[in-house]
Amino acid sequence: MNIVLTTLNAKYIHTNLAIRYLKAYAQPEFDVNLVEYTIKDPVINIVSDLIQKQPDIIGFSCYIWNIEESIKVIKMIKKINPDIKIVAGGPEVTYDVLDWMKEVPEFDFIVIGEGEQTFKQLLSAMASGAGFTEVPGIAYRKGDSISMNPQQNKLDLKELPSPYRFDEDLPHLSKRVTYLETSRGCPFSCQFCLSSIEVGVRYFDREKIKEDIRYLMANGAKTIKFVDRTFNISRSYAMEMFRFLIDEHLPGTVFQFEITADIMRPEVIQFLNDEAPAGLFRFEIGVQSTNDYTNELVMRKQNFDKLKRTVTMVKDGGKIDQHLDLIAGLPEEDYQSFKKTFNDVFAMRPEELQLGFLKMLRGTGLRLRAEQHDYVYMDHSPYEILGNNVLDFNDIIKIKQVEDVLEKYWNDHRMDRTVEYLVTKVFPSPFDFFQDFGSYWETKGWSRIGHQLEDLFKRLYNFLREKGVENLDSIESLMKYDYLASMKHKPRKPWWELSLDKQDRSELYRGIIQKPAALGNQYSEMNISEKDLYKHTLLEDITIDLVKFMEDGEIEHSPSYMLVYFDSKLNTPQFFTFKMEDVKPA
Repeated sequence: MNIVLTTLNAKYIHTNLAIRYLKAYAQPEFDVNLVEYTIKDPVINIVSDLIQKQPDIIGFSCYIWNIEESIKVIKMIKKINPDIKIVAGGPEVTYDVLDWMKEVPEFDFIVIGEGEQTFKQLLSAMASGAGFTEVPGIAYRKGDSISMNPQQNKLDLKELPSPYRFDEDLPHLSKRVTYLETSRGCPFSCQFCLSSIEVGVRYFDREKIKEDIRYLMANGAKTIKFVDRTFNISRSYAMEMFRFLIDEHLPGTVFQFEITADIMRPEVIQFLNDEAPAGLFRFEIGVQSTNDYTNELVMRKQNFDKLKRTVTMVKDGGKIDQHLDLIAGLPEEDYQSFKKTFNDVFAMRPEELQLGFLKMLRGTGLRLRAEQHDYVYMDHSPYEILGNNVLDFNDIIKIKQVEDVLEKYWNDHRMDRTVEYLVTKVFPSPFDFFQDFGSYWETKGWSRIGHQLEDLFKRLYNFLREKGVENLDSIESLMKYDYLASMKHKPRKPWWELSLDKQDRSELYRGIIQKPAALGNQYSEMNISEKDLYKHTLLEDITIDLVKFMEDGEIEHSPSYMLVYFDSKLNTPQFFTFKMEDVKPA
């Protein structure tokens, strides 16, 4: 049999771990061909490629982000060659199985839940011509009827073969994210999450995992993401793995983890702050909501004070970037409550704050009890909510506006100092800034067009000007600093109109050449030549005391000039400030 396992990833950099486990488990009895696409690939291109492989069986790994496109591919394949057997598996088709079999008659089989052993048994049955009644954990067609066999006991994960040893993966390791699984299951019961359905946590063999990590690093893997739902549920296990990764990592490798922050002990964080190299680890932390009643309704136990302690300690350590998640639309969290949640979490200044919207996933408790909170949601994936008893669709639209500018102006860190000043000194709260700006952004139609870096600065400036904020000239100076601080080379055309004409600029440059000490000892010691001064610096007037702002975050009105030197040998530009009278000839 010619067997192909495939999936449609969200992006090229992603890899599918599931089909690799299936291939590894099916060996040596069955040789499986792996092929991956993305949801952006044209359906006809995917179908053409698959058909040319002349498969007898194609298995599809299905998720909320790819199910719609996968079904299009499957339907076209069946039209071309009805004899190809289609096997669907993955979290999206594991629940409401009979409905899926009825809705998509092109599915010949669905593998339910954990698929390694089940898929191999299904292949054995197909190869031998035997019936499918003895294959546990599948749904299949029997004439015009649909049969469904119950699942058996869970696998012993310590016995699973490694999914990382395929030669065809080696050329791509350095360019893609490698997903690593060291446990399955979750100890918590959050009713919006599929992980809550599986009771208990099972672990893979630790030494095998370490060998896999050594192998992946040796072959060029740069980003390794642990997919464990709660990596730190066992403190001793987490500490052992942290120690191993610190001791044996190769330069340039980054490890990402999903952690539960409120159960992380201070001594663990202190160990990481003391021992971990900067940039080696990255934490993803699901906060979701700070509303205690909402968390109670979704059976989510969370001590926000302890979570905040963890996030703050990690941030103060300066070694580990943190990505925090929020979910809008949880039960009894109205617009004002979500605003408080947002401000509670933004106060910790995470490197990234992901604002998502509740998805009513098949099989979750929240979907089963949707009527209790009058949930309205999409009939198709990703099953995102359209409203409930306390949050209507207009509120959702407003929060989506926040999400849009939050991603561009905070998570991308294009103007951290400006945003920090705006959310603390100009607007009543961070949420108010992002909401006001997001609504303005939407009215201008900018969410439907592309943008360059300069556009982002211009649009923020236009918003602040039209809103009539005070001290706009000072904020503009701060924006100029943020813009230039992110540059490695002198920009050809900054986002603002340069205020100095050629004559004024020449006069200032002559003064700098004659009196370099006016720009400070550091500038004098650099001995910048006249040629480099004209070629590699940008000169602009500002209205704030930049040194004072960098020291204490306060903006003090003080007209001066800013000289920015872009040295090709350095990654960051050098800033110097001075007054006109400091460089005037005596």
